[in-house]
Amino acid sequence: MSAPLTRVEAHRRFLVLTAFRWLPVGLLVPVFVLLPLERGLSLSEIGLAASLQGLVVLALELPTGGLADSLGRRRVLLVAGVVGLVSIALFLRAQEPAAFAVAFALQGAYRALDSGPLEAWYVDASLAADPHTPIERGLSASGVVLGVAISAGALASGGLIALGDLGPLDALELPVVVSLVIQVAGLLAVAALMTEVRATTGLRAGLRAAGQAPRAIADGVRLLRGSRVLMAIVAVELFWGFGMAAFEGLFPVRLSEIVGDADLAAAITGPASSAGWLASAAGAACMPWLGRRIGIAPSAALMRVVQGLAVAGMGFFAGVAGVVAAYLACYAIHGASNPAHMTLLHRQVDGPNRATLVSVNSMAAQPAGALGVIVLTSIAEGVSVTWAMYVAAVVLALAAPLYLPAWRQERDRSTKSELVSR
Repeated sequence: MSAPLTRVEAHRRFLVLTAFRWLPVGLLVPVFVLLPLERGLSLSEIGLAASLQGLVVLALELPTGGLADSLGRRRVLLVAGVVGLVSIALFLRAQEPAAFAVAFALQGAYRALDSGPLEAWYVDASLAADPHTPIERGLSASGVVLGVAISAGALASGGLIALGDLGPLDALELPVVVSLVIQVAGLLAVAALMTEVRATTGLRAGLRAAGQAPRAIADGVRLLRGSRVLMAIVAVELFWGFGMAAFEGLFPVRLSEIVGDADLAAAITGPASSAGWLASAAGAACMPWLGRRIGIAPSAALMRVVQGLAVAGMGFFAGVAGVVAAYLACYAIHGASNPAHMTLLHRQVDGPNRATLVSVNSMAAQPAGALGVIVLTSIAEGVSVTWAMYVAAVVLALAAPLYLPAWRQERDRSTKSELVSR
């Protein structure tokens, strides 16, 4: 058994592990489509292969969350790290559509295993050290680190590609190799830094714990069904996931529509995306301040409306400067929204089911995102990109009332605390 961490130790380790998690993602973002294209795949083949990732995530999200709650968050993250390494190594060497499909499917398994355990570990470790820990600060700091890490990785990836071929490595392969090295370091960091106080040790005890995963899943679903507040919070992801298809997928299309040149639009999209993740980090940094001023639940509701306005702005403005400004504002709000949403989610659940509920929350966004891609691209092709943005904006804003139950609960807790202090 490991000794409990202090609140400060848990916070620092959480941020270090978050950086190791997302820096490789930033390195890979610019080459995930370009490398398969260079090796002869068509866009439709890449899309079909990449769709397996989402399907695998959807199928495994809940079971892996239950596994993390029963077997241990550290153990599941170690397994996730190994699966992630195998998937990227296969992606690096793949030449045929089938090989890329397997790589993307393994990446989906990695993301399902990775979704929730680190955050659940941090919240449990912090609350164990101090039950009054303001977890929203740690979650906001994590959002800052995430945004900076992805932005830095994307910029580094561009620099590596600009170097050209290096020995036997193609220019597009360099970021993948560096990503693999960092992922190995991240796996070692999880093994060294992510300590848990657990009674189960050894293979036999671990297998017994893993056998409790179905019960953990059932308990998590039961908790969700029994809480009106929790149901409403998770339902927000349905609207949010749908709307994300607009600012994640249609932004380059909107730029191309304005400038009339796909290459020029791509050239603008690269630095704009990097700046967008920095804006996301800035938004996450501001969230604790806003939460102290008006409350976490009101802040989360406000963000849904304001993000809807930002997406509408991407469709409304007719110039590049206006569209990019709206895009950056959208990502800043996105960065602020996530820690607020996750703070409200964590307030509704205790330690034993925490990773399962995080997985349930994440799983809700998967089918909604897929539906958003289908609906919004159809509107963009059949009507206009502008109207697709408007539809996404309305859907994003419609999620705001779903935070009302959490808002009432937050207000009631504040009232009780004031009465006790008197």
